[in-house]
Amino acid sequence: MLYLLKLHPEITIKSRSVRQHMTRCLTSNIRNTLRRMDERARVKDQWDAVRVRLSEDLTAETTAAIEDSLTRIPGIQQILATEEVAFESLEQAAEHIVPLWSPAIAGHSFRVQAKRRGQHDFTSADIERYLGGRLLEAAPGARVDLKHAEVVVPVELHDRRLQVIRARWKGLGGYPLGVQGQALALMSGGFDSPVAAWKMIRRGVKTHFLFFNLGGPAHEAGVRDVSHHLWERYSLSHKVKFISVPFDGVVGEILRSIPDGLMGVVLKRLMIRAANRVAQRLRIPALVTGEAIAQVSSQTLANLAVIDEVSERPILRPVLTDDKQDIIDRARLIGTARIAESMPEYCGVISRRPHNKAPLNDVLAAERDFDDGVLDAAIQATVVKQIDQVLEDEAPTAEVVTANTPEELTALDGPCIIDIRRADEREAAPLLLPQALSQVPLIEIPFFELQDKAPELDADKHYLLYCDQGVMSRMQALHLADRGLHHFGVYHQRPDA
Repeated sequence: MLYLLKLHPEITIKSRSVRQHMTRCLTSNIRNTLRRMDERARVKDQWDAVRVRLSEDLTAETTAAIEDSLTRIPGIQQILATEEVAFESLEQAAEHIVPLWSPAIAGHSFRVQAKRRGQHDFTSADIERYLGGRLLEAAPGARVDLKHAEVVVPVELHDRRLQVIRARWKGLGGYPLGVQGQALALMSGGFDSPVAAWKMIRRGVKTHFLFFNLGGPAHEAGVRDVSHHLWERYSLSHKVKFISVPFDGVVGEILRSIPDGLMGVVLKRLMIRAANRVAQRLRIPALVTGEAIAQVSSQTLANLAVIDEVSERPILRPVLTDDKQDIIDRARLIGTARIAESMPEYCGVISRRPHNKAPLNDVLAAERDFDDGVLDAAIQATVVKQIDQVLEDEAPTAEVVTANTPEELTALDGPCIIDIRRADEREAAPLLLPQALSQVPLIEIPFFELQDKAPELDADKHYLLYCDQGVMSRMQALHLADRGLHHFGVYHQRPDA
């Protein structure tokens, strides 16, 4: 099977040298992608297209997988499945084209679009008129519409070779991956950051993935999944990295030392500081985030300026002006929405009264009380992996005990409840246990201190963690289980308890 891959229009308007460079890069990317499915596939660049010829003995399933992968390679505008035959006359061309296209145009408006190269005794318009007449005779209910045709019948004639186009698919467009350098995308696992990373990939930027782990192994598993998905579907031709930075200690230090209204902005600044150091180590010149103006308080224009103040590199924000629904719709199209919808919302650093315009002087003053050694330790513990390896050694998610009723809780040996909320949250909504649990000990350890204090607790007891929504408590229990502390579970109080 032969395919003609048409270049994205923005490539075709470049200077000759730039266009040739981009076409060579695209050809290499296609070859790298296809060799996983067809080692003998032949890829050759031309001035206006890239030709791909597959092996003759491929299964239908492999051929379909290759056709699907071609629609997701940046730089390709259109994929044409073609068959080359010797051209002798317009009558002979009609014998190939009419049976193929007459079912598609039956009952629809159509036009023939001919492209011709070489010396012939007829024009492209002659081809269009002749084949249009033959198709009208063969297709009941078909009609010609030169301006607003429902179906376009493409015909390409190169000297004495006729290219019969059997099918066409829309490509991803954009620029070939790698021609615009590299960037480091900050990934959270929500809707926004995967869409931002995808937009950079589509524009030809080799995009690595950086994750700040705020919620333990369960949080990281989801972000690994979405990052691997983006690489496998849209940048398979390149080797990229997945970098994980443990940031739970940084969150704890923020809660200890930073005033309530500034916590969100300070967290983002610390992430950018860490991202710059990681990028410097990996020689990556730019950062990418999924921030959109005014979506949350830390993303107002004023606060984004305060956040950018700490960066040594440009921060690119591809979804900066996108509406949230547009981002969600794009996430569904590229296949990342299913992961975002299943990701728990991490609620570790939420100010009760966040500043929409955090004064830079106040932020700087607050950060003087922050222990920079905590940030240094987090960066020192950074783990860098190749993206194709992140799912290979991923341990299955541990199971943790969950008690929803007094009966389930008291059935455990030596149960004890730990309220892991912050002091202000406990004060605003005290945990009132039902009468049946009046003898169960209740202790208070904020979540940002739990990982340090948990090993000191009695290993013969069952500790059930409590927070308002149950999300933070489950994350902390899974984090402890990952460390080998399996006597921690979750207490989720039902509204009618």
